Amino acid sequence: MGIKGQILLVLVIIGWLGFDAVHCYNRPPPGKNIAVPHVGDDATPQQVHISQVGQDKMRISWITHEPTSATVEYGPSPSANAFSANGETTFYNYVTYLSGHIHNVVIGPLKPNTVYYYRLGESDKTYNLKTTPSQFPIKFAVVGDLGQTEWTVSTLQHIKDSNYDMLLLPGDLSYADVIQPLWDSFGRLVEPLASERPWMVTTGNHDVEKIPIIHRTPFTAYNARWKMPFQESGSDSNLYYSFDVSGVHVIMLGSYTDFDSDSAQYQWLKGDLENINRGKTPWVFVLVHAPWYNSNEAHQGERESVGMKASMEDLLYQARVDVIFAGHVHAYERFKRVYNDESDDCAPIYINIGDGGNREGLAKKYQDPQPDISMFREASFGHGTIDVVNASHALWSWHKNDNEERVASDTVWLTSLSSNHACIA
Repeated sequence: MGIKGQILLVLVIIGWLGFDAVHCYNRPPPGKNIAVPHVGDDATPQQVHISQVGQDKMRISWITHEPTSATVEYGPSPSANAFSANGETTFYNYVTYLSGHIHNVVIGPLKPNTVYYYRLGESDKTYNLKTTPSQFPIKFAVVGDLGQTEWTVSTLQHIKDSNYDMLLLPGDLSYADVIQPLWDSFGRLVEPLASERPWMVTTGNHDVEKIPIIHRTPFTAYNARWKMPFQESGSDSNLYYSFDVSGVHVIMLGSYTDFDSDSAQYQWLKGDLENINRGKTPWVFVLVHAPWYNSNEAHQGERESVGMKASMEDLLYQARVDVIFAGHVHAYERFKRVYNDESDDCAPIYINIGDGGNREGLAKKYQDPQPDISMFREASFGHGTIDVVNASHALWSWHKNDNEERVASDTVWLTSLSSNHACIA
């Protein structure tokens, strides 16, 4: 075996070990892995996805194998030629891998709740996207630990059928685990959805991809491929940021970057929470990867959960955050409003939704007895939706993939803390 073969073997072993090697537990087998090939020539756009930038703009990201212009033509009619915008093109190296040309273009201003058509670079293909509404109601799809397996395909189809406005993903996107072509496959897999609705994401442990000596920089692929609007929220890192959409303030946190009280992330979060205007955004959602509350036997006692909770829980409680979504544990669980391990009517609801379709399988072992603060738990692949109807009420539903059918298994009405006078000073 030559040196390149040896390196590849090491990378494969590291990738399949992932970052869970020191936290061993048995999982049932997942669905078969899916590899999505590129169709077209080297100038054909691929891995197209969009993300929201501010109130009235969208960032369109795509990759080509040969240099093309970072230009988007767009408009409200299928001719897609009313407006044009230019952006930037970058690439990255990862050991022996060289990425394609990564294009990022911000378009707008755009009208809310409107379909726009667009073309990329020199390509004749026309895509379409729908902007988010400017006010209630708005529907979010929420899914973690997505991966690219047969279960992922089912989950994506169910999400598409939900007719959502925006997708929120609390980490672990591609499960490339250092095998960089898997990022390309993942981008092609999610393109049909991610090119039509904004996908707002944050990082998980499988997105870190830091290898001692060989590749010391974490999040290389994630930061290059999935650029989020961090600068607009005053953050200095693509790993944590916030944004407002349709009456909801959404905060994305990084479980695998510094979070102690003297860290840049903590200081940014403190300032962000202080600047929330509950008259403008009555709802506040937070997404992390490693859950702070978890009655599954998987991922108990990890620093990213215990340490981040100890550092930041009080901040989020005092700010009256409504819901905290997490991934990491490959199962579903919904908690009561909880603060300091006890039920509290003015605390956030915790929802773990790391069941998108990862290649590692489900985490089926739960602690017995079920804690009083845990309301519903089940180890099944699936996704969630949250329909924010108005300033005070939202409908949360978890849909499991039952024989590939979309089945609503846990549904509950939520009331915003901003509408609870007992919780707002």
